[in-house]
Amino acid sequence: MVRVMNLRPHQQFDPQKELQSILKIVESASDTNQIKLTQTVKKGGCAAKIPAITLREILSLVDLPNRSDKLLVEGDSFDDAGVYQIREDLALIETVDFFTPIVDNPSLFGQIAAANALSDVYAMGGRPLTSLAILAFPAATMENEVVAAILSGAGEVLRRAGALLVGGHSIDDDSLKFGLAVTGEVDPKKLWSNQGAQVGDSLILTKPLGTGTICAGTKAGLAVESTVDALASMCRLNNVVDFLSGEQQFAIHAATDITGFSLAGHSMQMASASNCSFKFDYASLPLFEQTIYCLEQKYLTRAHSGNRNYTQNRVVVNDQLSEQQRLVTFDPQTSGGLLLSVSAPQAETIVSTLLPYFPGCAVVGEVMAKDSQWDVSVC
Repeated sequence: MVRVMNLRPHQQFDPQKELQSILKIVESASDTNQIKLTQTVKKGGCAAKIPAITLREILSLVDLPNRSDKLLVEGDSFDDAGVYQIREDLALIETVDFFTPIVDNPSLFGQIAAANALSDVYAMGGRPLTSLAILAFPAATMENEVVAAILSGAGEVLRRAGALLVGGHSIDDDSLKFGLAVTGEVDPKKLWSNQGAQVGDSLILTKPLGTGTICAGTKAGLAVESTVDALASMCRLNNVVDFLSGEQQFAIHAATDITGFSLAGHSMQMASASNCSFKFDYASLPLFEQTIYCLEQKYLTRAHSGNRNYTQNRVVVNDQLSEQQRLVTFDPQTSGGLLLSVSAPQAETIVSTLLPYFPGCAVVGEVMAKDSQWDVSVC
């Protein structure tokens, strides 16, 4: 029998207990005796993604397998996951995500990688069922205890999600990489995608922005203790479906998670897929405490320029904003928040419901009629 997709009781989630657990890991990340995982790789987290322009060029050369009427969501719209219908009331969500270390602490890396991989399932309005680990590491130089700590961290997040780890695959490689292939479930009638935004909708972002520049800063020597809010956020599940009523869930017309292609890139894809335009109010965008400071210090990755290039023809950012403020929109997020396009009358109620579990959650913009000149505007 398939698990019933009703709202989970709020008492099953204790945000304070989760935060304390995350903070304990964060504090241990400052132990100077530990291996510094970020120093073993050139780039980390979702900032290590292949640039979106390059990826589109590659995919245009590929002859993909035959289509199926049961495939409800596929890669054409650059959505977060594939969705395959099993029966009228059940579809499977399939996704995979892995990357190189974005933090130094192994357990924390495992938590972030797992939360990031599970996020795609939540972005489709579903819940995760099972996962497979994807692991590569230099077996000759990396201690087994380090790898075990990564897997244990991932396991902690999977337990919070109510998902299983059923196996995986590992290889000996020059650099450490870890992630998950995840299978989730959703009722097709409750499925979200990046194609359903409606003119007049409000746009909600569930997590602050800035993990790309902040993690670049910690690799350059920024004190990890000053970035606790960002690290805790990256470990937090995007399980908004666990806290919203059925009426609130149906008020969400489209969704995507904001990761390596930045707010600009992912919102551009969502606006294009929905045949609408998005207008963001910069002053409403939630930021981590160190976001602007890190951008001022030029803690940048290749993805910052890659995202700007990817979106330059369809994203307009107000010239009156400072260079650091403009860079916020191109910052590559790892385990970033969900961008939700919701019925405007329900927006504030949804934010109020989510805010105790997602600090910084806010209405950040609106959906407009399609503009011939731009898909996304940041004012």
